[in-house]
Amino acid sequence: MSAMRVAATFGTKTSEAKIAPYERALRQVGIEPVRNPASLDALDGLLLSGGADINPALYGQTIAGSDEVDDVRDELEIRLLREALTADLPVLAICRGLQLFNVACGGTLVQHLSSTQVHRQKAQKAEPGKHPSAHRVWVGPDTRLAEIIGAGGHDVNSRHHQAIEIKAESVIVSAISEDGVIEAIEKPGAAFAVAVQWHPEDRVLVSEADRKLFQAFAAAIASLPANRAANRHL
Repeated sequence: MSAMRVAATFGTKTSEAKIAPYERALRQVGIEPVRNPASLDALDGLLLSGGADINPALYGQTIAGSDEVDDVRDELEIRLLREALTADLPVLAICRGLQLFNVACGGTLVQHLSSTQVHRQKAQKAEPGKHPSAHRVWVGPDTRLAEIIGAGGHDVNSRHHQAIEIKAESVIVSAISEDGVIEAIEKPGAAFAVAVQWHPEDRVLVSEADRKLFQAFAAAIASLPANRAANRHL
């Protein structure tokens, strides 16, 4: 059977040091990342990573708290996400990826959280895969996320200043933080379409829940219909 390969999206200014944790976490579960491909042809899924803010024009607002935006990345990721959802390929979206997922499906964002001090906690000199937690999130029952990591409270890291304001109609909320910020969404009925606001790639060596997210992503890819798997690498 051919190796599992997924699109992994990054900004053009993203450093190798920031890319490495995503690629390491994917390879640990048998997935080979392909950086910023033009399409998902011959690929098995999509990972949307963290990074620059999304241009608020995409959700009908002007800049009012957003930091640097990356229009080229926005366009690529929205196109790849829609391609993945149409083909029902597994999608794992992380931090900015969750926000992009919501915007691409018709939702909006808070451009700067009033509780940014809680949610933007950048780890200093943390070992790869062993970043400390920042706060707790609460995973709702009867969700795909609950199936993967369990319902109830989980400690997560956090380094964002934006969040979902109005949720897209086609997704459901699967986790919130203690101050009510939406921490995870998912698309019901999809093979695997899970988005989290934290950075699981940075805690895979200390958090079983974060490891399980990547394991579940790999399991969803491995479960793709035979006709899809047969087209890998064509």
